[in-house]
Amino acid sequence: MQSFEFEGKTTEEAIENACRQLKLTKDEIDVEIIEPGSAGIFGLVGGRKAKVKVTTTGEEPEPVEETNGVAIAKDALENILTLIPMEGTTVSAAQNDGTIALNIEGDTSGLLIGRKGRTLDALQFIVNKIVNKALEKRTQVVVDSENYRQRRRESLIQMALRMGEKAKNIGKPVVTNLLNPHDRRIVHMALRDDESLDTKSRGEGILKKILIIPER
Repeated sequence: MQSFEFEGKTTEEAIENACRQLKLTKDEIDVEIIEPGSAGIFGLVGGRKAKVKVTTTGEEPEPVEETNGVAIAKDALENILTLIPMEGTTVSAAQNDGTIALNIEGDTSGLLIGRKGRTLDALQFIVNKIVNKALEKRTQVVVDSENYRQRRRESLIQMALRMGEKAKNIGKPVVTNLLNPHDRRIVHMALRDDESLDTKSRGEGILKKILIIPER
């Protein structure tokens, strides 16, 4: 037997979500109510979702949610690409450690990558919204093309190391260009173990700069 947790606006909706995703009837599952849920004040503020723990009583079902998540993500990206349109591109999909990885193959022009990966980031944002809404749970989807994500990571690490050395040599803080949250994390992590440096994000909004500060 296996146990799964599901949420819904009400206990009944959470159970229905469980039956739909596991492809089982109510007679084939045992239900334990973890959180009955609450509508909150006037049904608007302070509400909590209902949560149930479901144990299967028959044969173990296939992990349909994982399979469906990959399929939903792949279909969503393919549908978006048909609107651009991009000829000769294909999408491969896989899931590893809970993360859905989509790779666009055939984008030799780099059109779908965009300047500093911004087009990829936009595609990734849209697909994440679609998948999370469909599955009713937070699932991370990463969209890549022509191994850009890895190449970008290596480039950011080298940049961080160079700027860190510059800050130490001149004895003054140096600042990066505007970076998105994912890129900022790479820079912070690249310099995390250097005890002679400190890093701080500066700015408003999604795009921020990183201040690399030599310790005195």
